[in-house]
Amino acid sequence: MIDPRRYGPWALILGASEGIGVAFARQLGQAGIHSVLVARQEPLLQAVARRVQAETGAETRTLALDLTRPDMLDRLRSVTDDIEIGLVVYNAGAIHGSGGPFLSAPLESALKVVQLNPIGQATVAHHFGRKMAARGHGGIILMGSLAGNAGGMNVVGYSASKAFTQVFAEGLWIELKPQGIDVLCHVIGATDTPSRTRLDQVDKPGEIVSDPEDIARQALDNIANGPVIVPRHMEEVFRMFCSLPRRQAAEAMRDIMLGTTVIGTAK
Repeated sequence: MIDPRRYGPWALILGASEGIGVAFARQLGQAGIHSVLVARQEPLLQAVARRVQAETGAETRTLALDLTRPDMLDRLRSVTDDIEIGLVVYNAGAIHGSGGPFLSAPLESALKVVQLNPIGQATVAHHFGRKMAARGHGGIILMGSLAGNAGGMNVVGYSASKAFTQVFAEGLWIELKPQGIDVLCHVIGATDTPSRTRLDQVDKPGEIVSDPEDIARQALDNIANGPVIVPRHMEEVFRMFCSLPRRQAAEAMRDIMLGTTVIGTAK
C-alpha cells in the first residue's frame, strides 16, 4: 500500500469526478491520504467526496475547474496553499470534440488539448514539484495513453499531447529522483469509464478493457518503478511501437484507431 508518510498527507487529483479519478481517491483514502478533487462538474465532485469520506474516513476538498483556464494555477492554489500536497495525479486527458480529422475541427479544439495536457501538466508539475523537492519527498503520476506512442489518425492533437506526457515524465523522473520525488507515466488503453460509454465506443471481439480500480492500483503500487509502466496485456504492443520505424508506427496506430487491429486478447 502507498506510504502516506512519503506521498501524503494530501493528494491532488485532477480529473476526479468519475472513472479512474474516483478509483484513485478511494484507494488513497483507504491508505489514509486525504484528497483535493478537481474536475469541471461540481455535483459529481461532491458525490465523489461524500463517497470517499463515508468509505474511508479521509478528508476531501473539491474544486470545480476547467484546467484549460488561464488562471488554473491560481485557482488550484486557492485550495492547496494551506496544506501539504505529497502526491499529484494528473488524470485529466481528453476534451469532447477533439476527435476526428484534424483539419475538419476548429483550431480551438486542438489548442485546448495542448492547454489541457502539455501546458497543464507542466504548470502543475512545476508548482507542486518545487514544494516536494524542498521537502525531499513526493510523487507525480501522469496518466498517459498508448495513443501517444505514434501519430494517431483522427486523434492527431490528443496523440501528440500524450506523447508529451510520456517524454515529460521520463525527463522529470531522471531529474527529480535524486531529490526524493517519484514520477510515473501510466500508459493505458481501453478502460471501462463513463467517458468511454458516452462516446459509444464498442468493445471489439477479444479486446481487453481495463477496470479503473485496477488501473489506479497498478499506478499506486508502481509509483516508485517509473518512469513508464503499462498494463500487462499491453506490454507487447507497447514494445512494438517503441521499436517500429515511425512510418510503420503511424500505420499501426491507424489500424488500431480504425478497429482493424485489437490490443491484447482476452485469455
